[in-house]
Amino acid sequence: MSPFEIFSNHHDQVGESPVWDAEGLCLWWVDIEAQRINKKTLAGQLQSWLLPEKVGCIALTADRRVVAAMETGVALLNLKADGRYDLKSIATISHSKPGMRFNDGRCDPSGRMWIGTMVMDMGKADNAGGFYCLDERGLTGPYVEGLYTPNGLAFSPDGSTMYFSDSHPMAQKIWRCTIDLATGQLSNRQLFVDMKDLPGRPDGAAMDEQGHYWTCGNDAGLVHCFDASGRCIQSLTVPFPKPAMCAFGGVDLQTLFVTSIVPGNKALDTTGQSGQVLATQLPHRGLPEPVFSRFPATSSPDF
Repeated sequence: MSPFEIFSNHHDQVGESPVWDAEGLCLWWVDIEAQRINKKTLAGQLQSWLLPEKVGCIALTADRRVVAAMETGVALLNLKADGRYDLKSIATISHSKPGMRFNDGRCDPSGRMWIGTMVMDMGKADNAGGFYCLDERGLTGPYVEGLYTPNGLAFSPDGSTMYFSDSHPMAQKIWRCTIDLATGQLSNRQLFVDMKDLPGRPDGAAMDEQGHYWTCGNDAGLVHCFDASGRCIQSLTVPFPKPAMCAFGGVDLQTLFVTSIVPGNKALDTTGQSGQVLATQLPHRGLPEPVFSRFPATSSPDF
């Protein structure tokens, strides 16, 4: 029996990028294909905002505005309760190939945002994607190249290590590297886990305060937990085949939220819960989600 309970019974097409808002006691996340940003408090109703492009990932600012990485750039959003919003572009990107967009992203502990790019048609098996960085210098990179579907960004509790993955069937690997938070320089990349040896493809991830790396096993209906040596120490079963990304939240940061994707083959959705956001209580405490604070020098954080 799954330990998970329904947090949001709304069915996202591609639910991704859950971010816990400790001040607002709410979860933010996106539906990439529906071009929507969603928000729900622990006891409240779902709010949703329709964006002009697909949103791959989001981050919050200190004043709880939203930074959204979309198809052609990154925007700062002031979201209003009636579904309207103010939008200000803070970075644009010239993709190396047509048909690309931003995908997984997260802020490091210093407040800069790391964002992956990918060719939207995964069937092309094109590894033109990579990871970029958004900070005072603007959007720079790629600092990691040759990725099909960049995913799984997370940072160790001491902030010295960055984890990332490639969830495409051609890759299915998780890596880690040293990150210098003062400069943003990455070094010493090494393989952390080869997921081809385990059920599911590595998708979105989260880190707990013990340094355990939690990642969704897409296509396997599992959430795996790895210790710092890369050993799988626990796997949780979710009632849908395509968990997409997990995040720690709740008042004590011991709630694990998991977003999901509706499979193309509807017959695989045997419970009818694909697209929902689920939650479970864990004995492990997660890390607070860093906010984005390092705005490009060429843009103003004000509207």
